[in-house]
Amino acid sequence: MGLVLNDTRAAVEAYLAALNAHDADAVAACVAEDFVNEHTSSMGQSRSGRTAYRAALTGFLENFGNLHYAPERILVDGGSAAVPYVMTFRMRSAGDRPVRIRGVFLFTVDGGLITRRTDYWDSGEVQRQLA
Repeated sequence: MGLVLNDTRAAVEAYLAALNAHDADAVAACVAEDFVNEHTSSMGQSRSGRTAYRAALTGFLENFGNLHYAPERILVDGGSAAVPYVMTFRMRSAGDRPVRIRGVFLFTVDGGLITRRTDYWDSGEVQRQLA
């Protein structure tokens, strides 16, 4: 069981590090071919498949300047992980305005790759900060 926990934590940490490095190819390399990226926020856009996710990453990373996810903790249970985070960025499409929001990722990991990411965050808070 310890190996699964370590693999899950390692996969999540590698994914977050790739996002924080703004490396779209490294982010995509952390997810499975049939990856599901679910957003619960009305501003988010869910995607299925590594190819579709990778295609969207470039524009996302360009628009979200200085993107940084600071995990508050990483809670692992077998092949699942929950990561409450603080996300900061500068919204380039809104005049490079700074934004800071809190959210939670839920990850499912299998074979060292992330198969599902569900992202919970408040789009209303983003809109308030950009108003």
